[in-house]
Amino acid sequence: MFSADGTGQFLSSRVRDIRPSGIRAFFDLAASASDTIALGVGEPDFDTPEKVREACIQALREGRTKYTSNAGLMELREEISSYLASSFALSYDPEQEIIVTVGSSEAVDLALRTVIDPGDEVLIPAPSYIAYEPITHLHGGKIVEVAATAEEQFKLTPQALQAAITPNSKILMLNYPCNPTGTVMTEQDWLPITKLVIEHNLVVISDEVYAELTYGSKHVSIASLPGMKERTIVISGFSKAFAMTGWRVGYACGPRELIAGMLKIHQYTAMSAPTLAQIAALESLRHGMDTKDEMMASYNERRKLFVAGLNAIGLTCHEPEGAFYAFPSIASTGMSSEQFALRLLKETKVAVVPGHVFGSGGEGFIRCSYATSLVELEKALERMGRFMQAMQPV
Repeated sequence: MFSADGTGQFLSSRVRDIRPSGIRAFFDLAASASDTIALGVGEPDFDTPEKVREACIQALREGRTKYTSNAGLMELREEISSYLASSFALSYDPEQEIIVTVGSSEAVDLALRTVIDPGDEVLIPAPSYIAYEPITHLHGGKIVEVAATAEEQFKLTPQALQAAITPNSKILMLNYPCNPTGTVMTEQDWLPITKLVIEHNLVVISDEVYAELTYGSKHVSIASLPGMKERTIVISGFSKAFAMTGWRVGYACGPRELIAGMLKIHQYTAMSAPTLAQIAALESLRHGMDTKDEMMASYNERRKLFVAGLNAIGLTCHEPEGAFYAFPSIASTGMSSEQFALRLLKETKVAVVPGHVFGSGGEGFIRCSYATSLVELEKALERMGRFMQAMQPV
């Protein structure tokens, strides 16, 4: 459909085909109503730690406002390298194997652009984060969903992956801990996946922005396993675990040839990530880890309360082991996920995200972010409980 003034005719077909973000749509609806409890957007309710903010203010006073290297501050890349080595057994040369980006979102875009040729198939476990499909589409790739089912706790299984691979498969796009399901993958889960990846010569793009947010187990990066570093781009950032969403700092690590390819695109588009934001990210890694651990403990408390509450009111929910999302089933209501989310918002002023926006495997579920206060979560559960009771036959 063209706009009234006819300018829509100038849009490329790929842009016309992209659907607006389903997450943002419900965020905007929630923002338009007063007294709404927003469980939609995945954003920490914590402020960026004071030490980090002060480091940025001091840098501003010192006039550190010029461009950095296209790849990012060397100090920051060195700190990222040390952090990944000590935390996740990942070894990257800060000079040639790490690039600092404008959030992890730009890193995903750069990675896909760097490796996709028109017609290449990108395998994506579904449900999955909503941005992967439109970015793949923009760059001429073809999405192939790999079913990650509730029966398997939304884990990627070798059987499902094998069934989805074709001669045109080139990329396996991963996001664990997972948005929207909170699923994590263990080393034992990964090992049969790595065999298939190597056998079929796939490139892996692993979005690990929630790596610090795991409960009861340590995050295992697929890149840390034998034969995987040389074919994997690891993506992460500071938005989630470090409460720095608005600063827009992410990074990608991988084989130098692939990072060099990403850098070629990055230097012509973003130039470099914001200097002051990079300085803040550096401070987070050097002196913000204790604060990060405190936030993590709070998320864990909220997770336990909220998931137990969902199950108690009849919204069956598996226990998420990572990130800060619950993904309960609404199948018992007989409604589609969009119908449920719209009615819940209208009738109780609780905003959630309908599961269908995360791919076909998300229908029948809703995503709820518990990155908000315990008080708000308890109020949300009370409202959702009344909603569920009202739907029961008298």
